[in-house]
Amino acid sequence: MIYVHVVAERSTKNAMGNNRIIAHLDMDAFFASIEEADSPIFKGKPIVVGSDPHSVDGQGKGRGVVSTANYKAREYGIHSALSISVAWQLSQKAKQEGKEEVIFLPVDMGRYQQVSLGIYGIIKKYADIVESASVDEFYFNLSSEENNAWKLAEKICLEIKKNIKAEYKITCSVGLGPNKLIAKIAAGQKKPDGFVIVRQGEVEGFLEPLSVRELPGVGPKTAEILGKNGIEKIRDLKKFSYEDLYDLLGKYGIELYYKSKGIDDSELVEDREVKSIGEQITFEKNTIDAVYIGDVFSKLCSDVFLRFKESEFKSFKTIAITVRFSNFETKTTAKTLKEYINNDKIFKLEALKLLLPYLDKRKNPNNKLIRLIGVKIEKLQT
Repeated sequence: MIYVHVVAERSTKNAMGNNRIIAHLDMDAFFASIEEADSPIFKGKPIVVGSDPHSVDGQGKGRGVVSTANYKAREYGIHSALSISVAWQLSQKAKQEGKEEVIFLPVDMGRYQQVSLGIYGIIKKYADIVESASVDEFYFNLSSEENNAWKLAEKICLEIKKNIKAEYKITCSVGLGPNKLIAKIAAGQKKPDGFVIVRQGEVEGFLEPLSVRELPGVGPKTAEILGKNGIEKIRDLKKFSYEDLYDLLGKYGIELYYKSKGIDDSELVEDREVKSIGEQITFEKNTIDAVYIGDVFSKLCSDVFLRFKESEFKSFKTIAITVRFSNFETKTTAKTLKEYINNDKIFKLEALKLLLPYLDKRKNPNNKLIRLIGVKIEKLQT
């Protein structure tokens, strides 16, 4: 266990700076909130942004998932990543109970990215270092040597919240903490329009009563493993040594050991490197029709190559495809070429070579129907 002891020493030393103040800003139901703000007729209505629930037969049996549900729709049990058909059923159930029917809207990513850039600009007026964690989440550094550093940080966060609401008529929730981990968890505690401050000396008391699911990276499977070992709350997790958690979850157990104590020395990253450009599509109906799949795949490849040509990159070296079967089993195959290329014909040919085995007995011996296909390029070069 020498590796673990070394990590423990490094993490503890880097994480305990009392003057470090990090904010995490998380937009509230971002996509749906923008739609509501842009269209007064939607104000106060339950809104779901995502796939078309009627794309198959007009009967609410569409494919795909919910991207965002506003808080009114969440009262019906609808949430992000829920099957769009289930969301439709919940909407109809609410309607039968005399509640307002949900308004289903398509994703308008161009508009959302436009607002995201505007929000980034607002934050940048107050903070030198801003990390865009996603289109609707931002970390920013408010560290200061001033004696009243936390008060100053609080004032800045409230000002940013006010400016975003004034400019875009949408709300955000902000967490303020001594590191990114605590700031992120704090931001999620009082949504929507929340603001939670956790100072260095308050970290462990803040974490202990929370569910282990509040820790980033703890999904249903990990939570199930922890639950079988009597770990439901973060306070339960703290009773286990790093050796125990390593035996239980491998290297991720070591991460959880430090997270349970609120230790996080990760730095803010202003510019995230684009690692891939890709597209994927869920078929309206599961299929193994090679001609149909080939046509759709060719269009996907064209879209990906167009995005590549419009980007700052000049060439790429790796091509990868994704196939998801009707039972949700997902396979990915990739090929790294000998040389960097920027030729669409070579790209399409190599991508098709990766896909074809899934359309016959080479990689699909039982002739399983296909639900989704995707293609992407990696190892991009400027």
